[in-house]
Amino acid sequence: MNDKKLTMRRRGIYLLPNLFTTGAMFAGFYAITSAINGNFHNAAISLFVAMILDGLDGRVARLTHTESDFGVQYDSLSDMVSFGIAPALVMYLWALGSLGKLGLFAAFVHAAGGALRLARFNTQVEVADKRYFQGLPSPAAAAVLAGGLWFCLEFQYDPADFKYLVMVVTIATGLLMVSNFRYSSFKEIDPKRKVPFFVAIVIMLAVGFIMAQPQSMLFVLAVGYALSGPIVTLVLRKKWQRRKSEENSE
Repeated sequence: MNDKKLTMRRRGIYLLPNLFTTGAMFAGFYAITSAINGNFHNAAISLFVAMILDGLDGRVARLTHTESDFGVQYDSLSDMVSFGIAPALVMYLWALGSLGKLGLFAAFVHAAGGALRLARFNTQVEVADKRYFQGLPSPAAAAVLAGGLWFCLEFQYDPADFKYLVMVVTIATGLLMVSNFRYSSFKEIDPKRKVPFFVAIVIMLAVGFIMAQPQSMLFVLAVGYALSGPIVTLVLRKKWQRRKSEENSE
């Protein structure tokens, strides 16, 4: 009898973190339906809501000690919907559809890049350097597209005027996700550690700027993070080459 109860307990799932994951997946699904109905403003905001919920589920699981293999796999499936399929379809319905097969190709590159990125992450999670992500994280890739969409809607830019640029950016996000560029995971930041008062002021100003102009600031931050990968990788490679040359000269 006790063995049966133990088996039933093991087969269960933790409710709280998976609620956040489900919310993130729903936000991605809602972005798709909003874009189908022509409401691209809601689609962009929904993608950012998905990013927030996706960032919370893992932290809630760690804080409440409710991590599980089920949660890891469920989170990956949710990410595929919210940050792989949803941004690709939203971009296609907004600007890429008029390009025909080229637009379809660009949207698929992003979706496929998201799938490959998540598969690689799951297989390397035990051996990867926790300080860095290999390839652009799928939420950040989606943030570039959603931020650009929100920015253009806010300033009433016509997507027909720069649809080829949208195509290039959509393809670029897909390729960056499967690249070997290293992106900071920010996991080395300890929230419990004391920081100088100046840092608190900078954080306060940053939050103020984002709240005042979210459609502009979120897009700028997303693009900046996407570009940081090639820059960080180049800097680390130069340091490695300099260290190697110094060792050979000794």
